[in-house]
Amino acid sequence: MSDLLARMVRSITGHWKRSLVVALIAVFGIGFLSGTAGEAPPDDFDTPGSESQKAYDLFSAHSPVLAGVDSTIVFHTTDGTLTEPERKQAILDSLETIKGQPDVLAVSNPFAKRSGAISENQQVAYSDVRYDLDFGDVKKAQGEALEEATEPVESAGVEVAMRGVVVDLAQEQEVPVGELIGVLLAIILLTILFRSFAAMIATLVGALIGVMVGQMLLVILAAPLGLPEFASTIAVMLGLGAGIDYSLLILGRFREQSAAGDSVRDAAAKSAATAGSAVLAAGLIVMVAIAGLLVIGIPLIGKMGLGAAIGVAAVVVSALTILPIMIGALQRWLKPKKISHVRPSPAFGNWGEKVTARPWLAIASGVVVLLVFASPMLDMRLGSPDDGNQPEGKTQRVAYDLISEGFGAGVNGPFLIAVDTPEGASQSRAELNTLVNELRQVDGVAQVTPAEPSQDNQMASIFLIPTTSPQDAATSDLLQELRSSSLPEATQGTGLSAYIGGNTASFEDFSDKVSERLPVFIAVVIGLSVLLLMAAFRSLWVPLVSALFNLLSVAAAYGVVVAVFQKGIGASLIGVDSGVPIMSFVPVMIFAILFGLSMDYNVFLLSRIHEAYKEGDRPRESVIHGLSRIGKVILFACLIMASVFLAFVTQQDVVAKMFGLGLGLAILIDVLVVRLVIAPAVVTLLGDKAWWMPRWLDRIIPNVSLEGHLVANKDPRGEPLSPELANDPILEKG
Repeated sequence: MSDLLARMVRSITGHWKRSLVVALIAVFGIGFLSGTAGEAPPDDFDTPGSESQKAYDLFSAHSPVLAGVDSTIVFHTTDGTLTEPERKQAILDSLETIKGQPDVLAVSNPFAKRSGAISENQQVAYSDVRYDLDFGDVKKAQGEALEEATEPVESAGVEVAMRGVVVDLAQEQEVPVGELIGVLLAIILLTILFRSFAAMIATLVGALIGVMVGQMLLVILAAPLGLPEFASTIAVMLGLGAGIDYSLLILGRFREQSAAGDSVRDAAAKSAATAGSAVLAAGLIVMVAIAGLLVIGIPLIGKMGLGAAIGVAAVVVSALTILPIMIGALQRWLKPKKISHVRPSPAFGNWGEKVTARPWLAIASGVVVLLVFASPMLDMRLGSPDDGNQPEGKTQRVAYDLISEGFGAGVNGPFLIAVDTPEGASQSRAELNTLVNELRQVDGVAQVTPAEPSQDNQMASIFLIPTTSPQDAATSDLLQELRSSSLPEATQGTGLSAYIGGNTASFEDFSDKVSERLPVFIAVVIGLSVLLLMAAFRSLWVPLVSALFNLLSVAAAYGVVVAVFQKGIGASLIGVDSGVPIMSFVPVMIFAILFGLSMDYNVFLLSRIHEAYKEGDRPRESVIHGLSRIGKVILFACLIMASVFLAFVTQQDVVAKMFGLGLGLAILIDVLVVRLVIAPAVVTLLGDKAWWMPRWLDRIIPNVSLEGHLVANKDPRGEPLSPELANDPILEKG
C-alpha cells in the first residue's frame, strides 16, 4: 500500500497541472450528476417491531389524519380575552386559511364546545394542525406558509407562537454558522502551526474539496440508498474536522522531508508512503466505526452512518489526490523557511521523557482523570428533549410554556392510543368505554378523551394526556406502566389490542431499540477496528489496549454530556436548561464518531513510534522520538477538530449542541489524556512485546505497512534513490 501511494502521489505532484485538469473534470462531473440526481425519498423514521410503529401502521391504514406530522398554534393575550369578537374572528379566519393550505388534513377549532383547547381565563388557546405528511416529507415552505397565515391574528393584538416538526424546519438557520466558525478557527490554528500562509491554504483546499465532493456524492446516492437528510450534516461536521487533520498530517510530513533536502516529488512520495498510509488506515477505521451503525437495526441511524462514512471516504481521497496537486502548485512556498519549524519538538521530547520515566504513574493518573469525567454517565437517561429546552423567546419555547401554564405540561406530548377492534369500533363501544375509564384511574394521567372510531369502523383512537412533560422521567415511567400492566389488564378478554404511539412514545421506543442493539454494535466496531490496527502494526497487544482506552474515552464523553445537559453543570453557558434527557441516538453516534477519531490519533502517534522502533530505537527511546516528531501535529490536529465540533454549540438546536459539546470536549480529553499520557506509557511498559504478533495470526491478517521509509526511498520504477535523496536527517536519532 505504501509503495502504491508513493508512486501515485509522486506522479500527481510531478504532473500537477495535468492532474489539476483531471481533478476539475472529475469534480465538475460529480457536480453535474448531483444536479441531475433524482429527489431523495423522505427520511425513514420507522422503528421496526416497536409498539409505536404498530400504532402508526394502524393509524396509516384506518385513520390517516393521525398518522402524519402535526403542529400546534398557540394564541395568547394579556389584555382582555381571546373570545372578544374581533380577536375570535381573526383567529377563526386564520385557521380557515390554514385549512386550505396544501397537505393540511385537519385544523382543530379551539372555540368548539368541549374542545378543552381554551384556558379558564380565556387568555390562552391552541389549535392542532394535522398534515398528510410523514416526518421526512416536511419542507421549509409549509412552516413558512403557517407563519404567514397567522400574521393577521397578530395585527388584531394576539400573540401567536407555534411548535411542531413543520415549525422546526421553518426556523432552521440558513447560514451555516457552526461550519464557518470551525473553518475560521482552523485557519488561525493552521497558520500558527505551519507559520506559512501557503501551507494553510493547501491544507484547507485539500480538506474542503473533499467535503464538497462528499456532499455532492450524498446528493447522488440519497435516492438509491435512501440516505436521510441529517446524514449530510453529520458528514460535514465529521468530514471538515477529519479532512483538515488528514491534510495537516500529510503536509506536515512533506515539509519535514522537504527541509531534509528531498526534492518536491521525493518529499511528496515519502509523505504519502508514511503519513498517507496512516491517513488511509485511520480513515478506514473511522468509516468502519460509522458504517457499523447499520447493525443497530434502525433504518434512520444505519443510513445516517452510511452517509457519514461516504463523507469521510471523500476527504481521505481528497487528502491523497487534491493535496498533492496543491503541493505541486505551491511548492516554492511550502518549503519551511527555518529548519526549526519542522524539527522534532524539544518540548514534546521532554514530555516523553517524563511520561516514560514513570509509566505506571502516568497510566494511573490518566485513568483517574478519565473515570472522573466518566462518572456522571451512570446517571444517563435516554429520552427526547422537548421544546422546553429551546432558547427563551423562540416561538417553540413560547408555545410550550404557554400550553404548560394554561393546560398542563402533558398537553405538549400526548399519547396517541390506537385500538384495533376486530369486531368493529361501534360493536366494541362498551369495551372501549371501559378501557377509557380504566385509563383515567392510572396515576400520572391528567386526561383521557373518549374513544373515537375511525371512518371505516376498524379501529378507535384515544388521546391520553400525562400530568408531566414529554421529557420528564415520570412520563417514561407512565408509558412503561401503561404498556406493561394497565392496557393489558384493561383489554384482557375483550378482543381489543391497544398500542401507544405519538412522538413521546416513538422516541422511547427508539431509545429502547438502540439500547437493545448497542452491545452488538460495540462488539462489531471494536472487533473490526482491532483487526485493522493489527494489520497496520503487526501487533497483538497495542490494538487491544488501544480499544480498551478508547472505551474509557467514550465513557468520558458520555459523562461530559450527562453532566452538562442532565445535571446542568455549565448548561447556561451554552443556552440550555438542566434536566435535559439525552437524545437516544446521540450516545450511539458519539460512540461511532469518537471511537473512529480516537483511532485516528492513535494511528498517527503509533505510526511514528513504530517507525522509530523499526529504525533501531529501543522501546522507550522510540516513544520519546515518536512523540517529539508527531506530538505537536497531533495537538494542533486535536485543537482543530475540537474547534470544528465545539462551533456547533452555537446552533439553537439542543441535539446539535449535544453533538458539538460531547464530541469537542471528548476529542480534547482523548488526545490530552489518552494519546499524550496513557498511550506512550503503555507502549513503554510493553517494550518489545508492543510490536509482537503470534506467527499463526501474522499469517492470517494481511500486512499493511504504515512506515513507508523502505518504499519511499525508491523512484517510480522501484529503483533506489540516490544516497543524497534517500538520506533523511529528520529521521536521524538523537
